[in-house]
Amino acid sequence: MSNRLDNAGHPGRVADDLRVNSWLVIPASELDERFSRSSGPGGQSVNTTDSRVELSFDIQRSPSLPGYARERALGRLATRLTDGVLTIAASRERSQLLNRLAARERLAAVLREAVAAPPNPRVATRPSRAARQRRVDDKRRHAQTKRNRRYQGGGAAD
Repeated sequence: MSNRLDNAGHPGRVADDLRVNSWLVIPASELDERFSRSSGPGGQSVNTTDSRVELSFDIQRSPSLPGYARERALGRLATRLTDGVLTIAASRERSQLLNRLAARERLAAVLREAVAAPPNPRVATRPSRAARQRRVDDKRRHAQTKRNRRYQGGGAAD
């Protein structure tokens, strides 16, 4: 996993800049990390370590986002933003480092989806004449099968 190495290739340290996709890299100076005590697993050490991570990114005021990407992200993430700031919390792991990596990965995934180009509109199509004929033939065949299963009931009463 390349996120487990910093820019100099040292394991165990978080890379500074966050690569979202091929054209978008968020500088570390635009990311804000806050740490607090996690309510998740950890036993006795959960009360002494600040393993919960909140990673925030100010979409509205970020100079690294192009204008069209900012508008897309603000529109698509409107319900998740507070004053234009997107915050991701991670507290699943016992380790602060693993929670930091998880938060960075989730932030990158959310931003990647938010700034992606909109999908092409669906073009309505109609079934071909042969497809309509096959459907009608299948319906007739099914109806005939049902008719063949019916009880005829014309027995002698003598």
